[in-house]
Amino acid sequence: MRRKILLGAALVMSGAWCTNQVALAQTPRTVVIGLAAPMTGLSGSTGISLERAAQLAIDDLNESHPVIGGQALHFRLLPQDDHADPRTGELIAEYFVKSRVAAVVGHWNSGVGIPASKIYAAAGIPHVSPAVTAPAYTQQGAATAFRIVPHDGDGARHTAEYVLRELKAKTIVVIDDRTVFGSTYADEFGKSVAALKGSVTARYSVSSKTSDFNSILRAIRSVAPDVVFFAGIDAQAAQLAQDLRRLQIKAPLVGIGGLVGPTFLKLAGAAGEGTTVVEPGLPAYKGPQWNHFESAWKARYKDEIYLYAPFAYDAVRVIAAAMREADSVEPAKVTAALHKIRYRGIAGNIAFDAQGNLRDPVFTLYQVSNGRWHVLKIIGEKS
Repeated sequence: MRRKILLGAALVMSGAWCTNQVALAQTPRTVVIGLAAPMTGLSGSTGISLERAAQLAIDDLNESHPVIGGQALHFRLLPQDDHADPRTGELIAEYFVKSRVAAVVGHWNSGVGIPASKIYAAAGIPHVSPAVTAPAYTQQGAATAFRIVPHDGDGARHTAEYVLRELKAKTIVVIDDRTVFGSTYADEFGKSVAALKGSVTARYSVSSKTSDFNSILRAIRSVAPDVVFFAGIDAQAAQLAQDLRRLQIKAPLVGIGGLVGPTFLKLAGAAGEGTTVVEPGLPAYKGPQWNHFESAWKARYKDEIYLYAPFAYDAVRVIAAAMREADSVEPAKVTAALHKIRYRGIAGNIAFDAQGNLRDPVFTLYQVSNGRWHVLKIIGEKS
């Protein structure tokens, strides 16, 4: 009997091997994955890093000679510059739908990702964001939206805990940049401060395109804040840091996710010293997958790895893993598989809740010291 079982198993394995060999002998079917991010403008360097990471993931997939549903596949990345503009993002989403992409990695900005996600949902296309953090992104009732970064509520809560418990701040001034990302994060931060029995002394808003903080800072100086919390992007935060020091406002600047990187350090200069921010993910990664990614990145791009690049790499890989689980590249089946996926990426474990949010998120608290970002602590990591 045992011999018959072994023989049967051998025949099944032989059949599967032959099937794969037949599939590999066929002309591969091209499967397109869209990528949308700002690749020009203030966030252009970050968007380019997402494209680079996604392309490395695509190359790795193709080198493995994937076979799904008995068909040899060739993956192709279709990158698009959404200019961090909501209307452009919608046009790109419509273009991806017409191009029959199997899935999308993106977007970067919450204000772009939320309206674009409605177009993907209507077309049934799964989309995995490496950066969109506004809660509304996954609260629209669509099954197709996923993110592999935590949402603003989690990050704002940890930031509020740091400001109140470690900085011991009593007088807190909040400034947001009027974008969906900035204003939502500022709202969540305010709620978290209140939940911890603290209070926001003053709240201001500025255009995301302005470099003039003078009127706000004159008002801020009169209240002598313990902390200035800014919900905006790195370049504008750097200008604010310089203006705070120019007007001799000694309160430390606390920022939001997206600040950690060379742009803030270069533009803020010495004024950036002491700036802190809670960012998603770990400060450093380890393991064979990471070692491969790091060596491939540096060999091809001769550049440092940007903070959000691993999330873009993982977004492509988790989509491909869902295709393998579903044994299909049909968007509806891939979406269903993503809701059940348990995947170990280079940035950690990836699994989604019913809304498409990342389960068990991890954060890192960074601070600028001697012109460099340094890790103060890791938050939420499980042993």
